[in-house]
Amino acid sequence: MRLLVISLLTLFLSLMLITAGNAYLLTLLGVRLGDTGINPLNVGLIMACYSIGFAVGALYAVPLVRRVGHIRTFSALASACAMAAASYPLIENIYVWAGLRAIGGFTVAGMLITIESWFSAVATNQNRATLFSFYLIASYSASAMAQLLVGVSGAGGAAPFVLATLLLIAAVIPLSLSRLQSPELEQETRMPLIRLWQIAPLGLTSAFCAGLLLGSFYALVPLFSKMTHLSTAEVSQLMFAAVTFAMLLAWPLGWICDRMQRSTIMLLVCLLAAFFSLLSGLGTTWEFLLRALLASLVLGLSASIYSISVAITNDLVDSSERVAASSALMLSYGLGSILGPLGGSVLMEKISAAAFFYGFSLILILLALFIRYRQTQVSPLPVTEQAQFITAVPENQVAVDFDPRYEHTPDIPIEALFPEDTTLE
Repeated sequence: MRLLVISLLTLFLSLMLITAGNAYLLTLLGVRLGDTGINPLNVGLIMACYSIGFAVGALYAVPLVRRVGHIRTFSALASACAMAAASYPLIENIYVWAGLRAIGGFTVAGMLITIESWFSAVATNQNRATLFSFYLIASYSASAMAQLLVGVSGAGGAAPFVLATLLLIAAVIPLSLSRLQSPELEQETRMPLIRLWQIAPLGLTSAFCAGLLLGSFYALVPLFSKMTHLSTAEVSQLMFAAVTFAMLLAWPLGWICDRMQRSTIMLLVCLLAAFFSLLSGLGTTWEFLLRALLASLVLGLSASIYSISVAITNDLVDSSERVAASSALMLSYGLGSILGPLGGSVLMEKISAAAFFYGFSLILILLALFIRYRQTQVSPLPVTEQAQFITAVPENQVAVDFDPRYEHTPDIPIEALFPEDTTLE
C-alpha cells in the first residue's frame, strides 16, 4: 500500500508539472507576442497550431505507448516538449513558433494520455470518483499557479522560456522514480460525429462552441490584455483569477445540474456569459479589478458548457457507447479550439481588441438560441432520469478511462501493478 501511495503522489506531481509548464508557456507566449506588436492574426495562427498538435497527439499517442512503453514514451515526449519550449528565443519567426506550438500540443497530449492510463490502472470502483476529483483539482491548481509565475518572471528575454523548459523536463523525474508497471491499454472505441449528431445534437454543438470559447480565451486573452494596456503582472493576475474561479464554480454548478434540467441550466449559463462578455468588451478602460472579475465570470461560465454538454450527451446515449461518445465530444471540442483562436484574432485585427469579447457574446447568444430551439423540438429529460454530472476539463483531460460515469473493466489487483521485487517496501 505504501508503494501505491508513493506512486500516486509521483503521478500527481508529474501531472501538475506538465500542466504548470504548459499553462505558463501559453500565457507567456500571448504576453510576449503582445509586447512585440505582431498582428493578431499571426498570433491566432501560432496559437491554433497548439490545438492542431494536441488533436494529432491524442490520436497517435496510444500506438506509440503500445510500441515502446509508458516510461520511454513519456520521457521522449517530455524531452521533445522541453526542447520546443527552449527553442522559442533562438529563432523568433512566426512559422517556427507555429511549428513549436504544434510540437508542444502533440507532446502534451501524449504525456497526459500516458499519465491517465496509469491513473486508470490504479483506480478501483471504490476510489475512482475521489481520484477523478483530485485529478481535476491538481490540474486546475497547477494551471492557476502557473499564471502567477508569468507576472513574477516577466516576459522579456530567454529566462522565462528556460523556466518553462525546467518545469516540463522536471515532470520526468517523479515518474522515473515510480515503481508502477506499464498497464495494458484498452482498445479505443470511436463514434462518428454524424452519429452523435443524430443522438445528441445539443451535446455535440455545445462541445464545439465550448472549444471556440475556451480555445480562444486561453490563447488570446493575454494578447487582448496587452492590447488594452494591462501590464504583464496584471495579465498574470487576471489569468490566475479566471482559472481559479473556473475551478471554484465547477462544483456548485455540478450540484445544480444534478437537480435541474440541464438544457435550462446551459441556457442560463450562455445568457449570463454573453452578458459578461459584452461588458468585458465595453470595459477595456475600466478598473483592473472589475476587468479581472468579468474575465473570471466569462471563463468560469464558458468552462461549464463542455461539462454540461457531456452530461446531456450521457443522458441520451446507451451506457455501452458513452466512452465512444465522449471521444466524439472531445473531437468536436478540438475542432472548435482550432477555429476559436483564428476567428478571435481576425476580429481583433480587422475591428478592434474589444471585438474579441463581442465575438464571445455572439457565439453564446447563437448557442442559447439553438438550445431554446431544441427545447421546443424535444422534451427535456426528467431530472430523475439524468445521469451523474461530473466536471470535465477537455483542454487537460484527453482520456476517460477513469471517469466514474463510465463502465470499466474489472479492477486490476494492486500487486499486479508492481514488480515482484519489493525490497523498497
